[in-house]
Amino acid sequence: MAHQFHIPVLGLGFSIDTPLKVARYGISSVVSIVDDELTERMRKYHSQLNLIPFYPIDKKTENSRTKRITAYLNLLQDLVDEQFEALKQQEFVAGSDICRYFELLPDEAVIKQGYELMMEYPEGVSKKIFQDRLRQSMKKGNIDVNIMAKVDKLNFDAQGNYLGDENTDALAALRAFAESKINAAVVLSAGMNPRLYSYIEKFENFNPNSDGTFDKRIILKVSDFRSALIQAKFLAKKGLWVSEFRIESGLNCGGHAFATDGFLLGPILEDFKQNRLKMQQELQELYTKTLAAKGINLGKLPQQKVTVQGGIGTAQENKFLLKYFNLDATGWGSPFLLVPEVTNVDEHTLLKLADAKEEDYYLSNSSPLGVLFNNFKYSSAEQQRLDRIAAGKPGSPCTKKYLVSNTEFTKEPICTASSKYQKLKIKQLNSQDLAPEAYQEAYHKITEKVCLCEGLCTSTYIKTNTLKPKESAAVAICPGPNLAFFNKVYSLDEMVKHIYGSVNLLEKVQRSHMFINELNLYIDYLQEEVQTYLNNVNEKKKKHLDNFKLQLENGIAYYKKMFAEISGNFSTEVKTDLLNSEKRLLNMTI
Repeated sequence: MAHQFHIPVLGLGFSIDTPLKVARYGISSVVSIVDDELTERMRKYHSQLNLIPFYPIDKKTENSRTKRITAYLNLLQDLVDEQFEALKQQEFVAGSDICRYFELLPDEAVIKQGYELMMEYPEGVSKKIFQDRLRQSMKKGNIDVNIMAKVDKLNFDAQGNYLGDENTDALAALRAFAESKINAAVVLSAGMNPRLYSYIEKFENFNPNSDGTFDKRIILKVSDFRSALIQAKFLAKKGLWVSEFRIESGLNCGGHAFATDGFLLGPILEDFKQNRLKMQQELQELYTKTLAAKGINLGKLPQQKVTVQGGIGTAQENKFLLKYFNLDATGWGSPFLLVPEVTNVDEHTLLKLADAKEEDYYLSNSSPLGVLFNNFKYSSAEQQRLDRIAAGKPGSPCTKKYLVSNTEFTKEPICTASSKYQKLKIKQLNSQDLAPEAYQEAYHKITEKVCLCEGLCTSTYIKTNTLKPKESAAVAICPGPNLAFFNKVYSLDEMVKHIYGSVNLLEKVQRSHMFINELNLYIDYLQEEVQTYLNNVNEKKKKHLDNFKLQLENGIAYYKKMFAEISGNFSTEVKTDLLNSEKRLLNMTI
């Protein structure tokens, strides 16, 4: 691909149709396929917008989840293909979309240099030939999809009969992607699901073509080298190739935050840098052996990319990551929430985000998954949660049931954000005769959970004017803490130029280096953990906290060494910030 960055998945709805806004410019983005109700409604919206007949797929239809998601992905592909072909036919005149395609590319892209040279040519046959060659070199961005591997609810028919393993939420979504016409990747995130990973083997379009390419690719979103290798080996033994490892910061990211045990991004990237070739050879050996056993002849070894995302804020950081760690690309997510032509953020939330400060973004326990969740203090969903508590009616109605998992009080799993669960849990709490302070702490833990199935779609419905009369207008949003440094509404051109360094959107903003920001997030996290265990610590917990602290100390030592070896890349201020963070850590008592 000509571009050196991608746009990761953003919540459920914020990037649900982002490919329609950026793919024609060669920019890849990721669509969530967790919610088939959302994909069905967006298929209706974009069909009507483009004067395409819309035939609804009823929820009660057999295999409806798969059919709905496949139909939406096929529509996205058709529309992107149309956009791209129309763009390629345009004349190279100032302000045209075809000129914008080339002007958005990084300066070092060969085809951009060719475009700039062509524009200086005098009119004539040579210029026309040059233009045709440029058109032939253009490529669309990918319509990649995201599946949270462990969000895999079991499904039953109206009579309560289990619909089988192949119809669980994650497997049905995977099948939808496999059966769609898009030539792209599935991004598997949020841990390993052996049942899902084994299911991929059933689809032949994940097998390699003779030239080592794939119709359907696999991307693993990972937080460290060890988990990446374990998952990739599991897949390779089934004849499945990981085309890309997408490394994400454990805490300096949007959405759900999967904190590592103190392993920082720099040392993790170093691990990949040092062991990438060895890992690739080990995986190729397993992979080719499995394919041979299946009678598949591998003509050419497939490529394997390594990319990184989470907390990148400047062109300098972007370039350093690519060059120093030999990465293939970077991911920029949360900053695009402030780019209305790319993502679905309603006007009210957009203005709140643009005006927000660092303290307005926080790590919460509000996700029903029981995983830490990056939250925004001034979202309307958070305000609604507080209003419901004040009215004595905590919790939310549970209509979609994607995150049902708790069977503490019921035979059938229910969601911990639901009013049904919170009512039962509070009733139990009231019978425990706790001291006021302990009661309040327990009450807060119960009522902190918020409905994400609805809240992460609402902004999309508001922006597309498709919110139904009785639906809640409360918007949940999950930006990474890095968004605090971006304080305006931007255009696509501004954000892309910022990524590549021709403009600096953070010129007058006080911001620490991304490595320091992540380190401080981990120190804050460790302090919270210490406080949590303060009155109830045992030897196992203490050992875990000690190891966590030790890993942070090792990470700081790594950064010190790196900063000294390539001092020209890091300012005195960055080095001072590192020492200040180290003092914070060393002063912490476990």
